[in-house]
Amino acid sequence: MSTTTDLPLVHAVNVTKSFHGNEVLKGIDMDVRKGEVVVLLGPSGSGKTTFLRCINQLETIDGGLIWVDGDLMGYEDRGGTLHRLTDKRIAAQRRDIGMCFQRFNLFPHKTVLENIVEAPVQVKGMSRKEAEVRARDLLEQVGMSDKPSAYPSQLSGGQQQRVAIARALAMDPKLMLFDEPTSALDPELVGEVLKVMRDLAQGGMTMIVVTHEMGFAREVADRVVFMDGGVVVEEGPPSQVITAPQHGRTRAFLSRMRQEEQAHARAVAEVVSAESAALDDAPAEE
Repeated sequence: MSTTTDLPLVHAVNVTKSFHGNEVLKGIDMDVRKGEVVVLLGPSGSGKTTFLRCINQLETIDGGLIWVDGDLMGYEDRGGTLHRLTDKRIAAQRRDIGMCFQRFNLFPHKTVLENIVEAPVQVKGMSRKEAEVRARDLLEQVGMSDKPSAYPSQLSGGQQQRVAIARALAMDPKLMLFDEPTSALDPELVGEVLKVMRDLAQGGMTMIVVTHEMGFAREVADRVVFMDGGVVVEEGPPSQVITAPQHGRTRAFLSRMRQEEQAHARAVAEVVSAESAALDDAPAEE
């Protein structure tokens, strides 16, 4: 007999979603256990981001069901009939799910510290003093303890994304969703964000990550799910899916990704080389 601790943190059954007659998700089944890191791979348009957005109800699903920690997302069962929850109740469900987007979505008119304390104070009713103590701890965790008074425009993309992660963590989420968190970053800034995500994974955070970073998937993921055309094509441990994929579509995608990885490595090397050359050419101080 199963106990509640045996239940997956995320349980998705036959999830479908269409936009303007285009079926983007064609019956997704997926379980994610507590503490598990699942990486979603797949070409653009495969449904990865849409699935993430369905989990925290940023998109309303057309069919199927999604539970997070035993809560049916977006609906309640009244005598065998599903009824859509109010926006207020959906927002309450969403509090327990952190999400980081490609673009950092920080409030430009607020400092780093203000960005992080806003939700705990306004949504959870935490005292500002308590929220600021928590925010400073999180800034330390993401390597940004020296920037509480900075504004987003004064930060690099990598720094902004790390603040965005700290802001999500300030709500003490049960689950973190990452939608290509490094895709908008310059190549040399990607590593600092991935390090924070690695640390989160090592700390036991349950994470679903949409990314093209193969190195992260190999090192950190417990499970890799390859999606294409709105379906799950293949899934398993990274050693299986990335190293020895069984499906032709997976092999073709990974071949393209390896080429992009090599181009990425060359771009980083060129940046480092250019910076080194600039330092060498700089006049020596008297």
